[in-house]
Amino acid sequence: MDLKKFVLNSFLLAIGVLLHQITPPLFLGMKPDFSLIMLFIIILFNKDFKQCLAAGLVAGIFTALTTGFPGGQVANVADKLITTIFIFLAVRIFSKYMKKQILVILLLAIGTLISGTVFLSTAAFIAGLPGNFHELFAFIVLPASLINTIVGIVLYNVINISMERINFTHR
Repeated sequence: MDLKKFVLNSFLLAIGVLLHQITPPLFLGMKPDFSLIMLFIIILFNKDFKQCLAAGLVAGIFTALTTGFPGGQVANVADKLITTIFIFLAVRIFSKYMKKQILVILLLAIGTLISGTVFLSTAAFIAGLPGNFHELFAFIVLPASLINTIVGIVLYNVINISMERINFTHR
């Protein structure tokens, strides 16, 4: 593993957890999942599957430590790992055919939908859900996908510009 990329991944994950803790709810009590956004940015910046999977595991552990959802600890780790695999494969397949900004938008939106679906399914299996799956999906996962996509685009561009300015090659 490249130590420089490993350290960058660690910083991005730590920033994601800190932002998640200090950000107040933005829309109907919802706030962006900064750990998930940073995980997607790490996947977009890395070709190494092992580094991405390690980042997914750490992101899952961080979010498990901060969740208030019943049964959310195991569900967070499972959803981050499964989402990491899907998004890593999607980046490898679609990066050849799409402009980077379009790819980022699609992956943030679809990745959050995958993450939310896996999270709710796992939580339902482990502890049960506090409501109907479809209602939770419609009122939590869909708005979260919109918020994560908007915030994620901004963060991706800020981080990408920063990496270019310090001549950090992330490919």
